[in-house]
Amino acid sequence: MKTHEIALIPGDGIGLDVTDAAADILQVAAGRFGFALNYTRFPWSCDWYLKHGAMMPEDGIETLRGFDAIFLGAVGWPQTVPDAVSLHGLLLPIRKAFCQYANIRPHRLLPGVEGPLRSAGFDILCIRENTEGEYSGAGGRVHQGADNEVAVETSIFTRSGVERILRFGFEQARARRGHLTSVTKSNAQKYSMVFWDEMTERLSADYPDVTVSSMHIDAMAAKMVMQPESLDVVVASNLFGDILTDLGAAIQGGLGFAASANICPDRSAPSMFEPVHGSAPDIAGQNIANPVAAIWSGAMMLEHLGETQAAAAVLAAIEAVTGRGIGIKPGGHGTDVITAAIKAELEAQDAA
Repeated sequence: MKTHEIALIPGDGIGLDVTDAAADILQVAAGRFGFALNYTRFPWSCDWYLKHGAMMPEDGIETLRGFDAIFLGAVGWPQTVPDAVSLHGLLLPIRKAFCQYANIRPHRLLPGVEGPLRSAGFDILCIRENTEGEYSGAGGRVHQGADNEVAVETSIFTRSGVERILRFGFEQARARRGHLTSVTKSNAQKYSMVFWDEMTERLSADYPDVTVSSMHIDAMAAKMVMQPESLDVVVASNLFGDILTDLGAAIQGGLGFAASANICPDRSAPSMFEPVHGSAPDIAGQNIANPVAAIWSGAMMLEHLGETQAAAAVLAAIEAVTGRGIGIKPGGHGTDVITAAIKAELEAQDAA
């Protein structure tokens, strides 16, 4: 029996709730399709930071390197640890160290879910550059606290970084409906974003079967609300992709349905899978967090691991359950109720 070694990092807040739920569902899928998932749990979190002065041990990256995939719950507890500390201490170092430069976030309405828009026919795949750009961490502050204090944050865009994320987007568009929309703000950012536009135009020659559009971020935000059904694959920089995918989560019914994958495309290092939502400290441990985003992220992990049948079965079980009205509204059903319903649906598929 093939065994996949999975590093499980529940993190903070509802991350613990939804990670346990997803892990349970994925184990059912593994048993059904004849493979094994071996979880190794790591308690790296804001609580770990308060005890150890770091979000993970010094050898944390090397510890994770030997796993087939990483499954993350959520990170953050701003009441005790600033978000900039938790983000730069755990999530971003993993993405950068393992060259997880492609952040994939699907946006569509699940059956039974009512979004805020009239349109229900959209199916958008957002591809966000994940390792450089606006989140490169290049900059600093001088004269802190003084009247002449200066803060500088420099975005870093490399030719190799921009080219690889654009090529990844083109390949995804080629495998889907053949349309790529590249998002920049080149009318205002005349160096980095003009460079991105030029790279998009140059690479488009290698993909004559893909229709390419370039849009500014402000116009794109409007289009995702007014005409989401016109979009196929959207590719954007780290910051723009981050913002657009929260908008994508909103039009698909909320963050409780927003899944994501941080992919190392050449598989030289493990990829990481996580729901888009945060740790939601206000509802942590109350059995009211929606686990659908985490379970959907788990299905993406199974697909990445080559377990495509299991991935499809998990997603079909999610769709069957939301189609019956379970887990479609915040607070409508408990975490355990939604998890049990998806588990039962997955087992019923096997019986059928």
